[in-house]
Amino acid sequence: MTSTTSAPQTARFPLWLLICASLTALAPLSIDMYLPSFPALAADLHVDIGQVQLTLGTFLVGLAIGQAFYGPISDRFGRKPPLYIGLTLYGLAAAGCALAGSAESLMLWRFLQALGGCTGLVVSRAVIRDRLEAHESARAFSSLMLVMGLAPILAPIIGGAILTTLGWRAIFWVHCGAAVLILWLVHARMEESLDPQRTRTLHPATVLRSYWELLRDREFLGYSLAAGCVQGGMFAYIAGSPFVLIELHGIDPSHYGFVFGANAFGLITMSQVNVRLVRARPLDEVLGVALFAPCLAGLMLAVAALTGWATLPVLLAGFFVFLAGLGCITPNASALALAHQSHRAGTASALMGTLQFGFGTLAGAAVSLWHDGTALPLAVVMAICGCGAVLLRSYGHAGAREVI
Repeated sequence: MTSTTSAPQTARFPLWLLICASLTALAPLSIDMYLPSFPALAADLHVDIGQVQLTLGTFLVGLAIGQAFYGPISDRFGRKPPLYIGLTLYGLAAAGCALAGSAESLMLWRFLQALGGCTGLVVSRAVIRDRLEAHESARAFSSLMLVMGLAPILAPIIGGAILTTLGWRAIFWVHCGAAVLILWLVHARMEESLDPQRTRTLHPATVLRSYWELLRDREFLGYSLAAGCVQGGMFAYIAGSPFVLIELHGIDPSHYGFVFGANAFGLITMSQVNVRLVRARPLDEVLGVALFAPCLAGLMLAVAALTGWATLPVLLAGFFVFLAGLGCITPNASALALAHQSHRAGTASALMGTLQFGFGTLAGAAVSLWHDGTALPLAVVMAICGCGAVLLRSYGHAGAREVI
């Protein structure tokens, strides 16, 4: 059954949106749950913390690369078939992570896990665009963030509890179980949303031409990269905060999840504020104002780190403001980027995800490779990401087809 209505949904969280949320939550679940185990991983595998951080980098590379393939496939065969492949690969790779005996093998399995898990990111965005138009999409993305926001709140807490009782390997067995559960939900309860009349060919020339056209589309590219810059700052935080908070400032690994969860709570709160804001204001106007939060927070963090004022309260405040801003930024930027891409929603969603996670990979790698025993690498990378997002949103706004 195909549904392509653009009318607002009567239920705040219809079943199809809850399934999309669970698919999207796989990525933060896969990342955030094992963050408290970084020091234990380093000790068990006899490597330094920088190499453990690179396992996160390989995961982000897999997320960026894999999405480029699933988008055109979902535009050709529908939204569900790629999920069967991706979720199966994700579950098998999670089992491989649990059995890994070295940092190198863990990196490989994490890469494969990401190649499977990224299908949920592509398909969930495409399903929302299949069913809803721009303003309704922004509200749906905000509602989705309310659900998926529980993952970064609960995942580090659960991960810390599993770490202290069963060890870090058990965390990946939980990932495997989650893949089985979501695969069942997709098979039994998810309806196909792609209109058969909108299927597209998988001919390589056509796929490459679509990607080329999207890269030349200032509206799509600017808004996608604006969100990508801010997400790059978030992934820099994900890569660098375990060291800065646990190692540098002495936060207990089992308490790290509470700090991480507080930031996620701010993101959830702002995503729900965004639902109200976009009812009365243009999406681009809300986005433009919201982007100053990560920009100013990033600059504050960088100045504090450079001047020696990067105390724990200052860092926590800067992290909170930066990450809370994503609650308004990600839904609106995603809706604006996809607003005029209904004829190739899967391909556009894939490229948007590839660009955004590409930024995340670069930001996370920069923090890991620059590791100097201080908070400076993390603070500077977040500042660059926050400022870059403001400039890229202006680029997208200049190429916008209409005010949305």
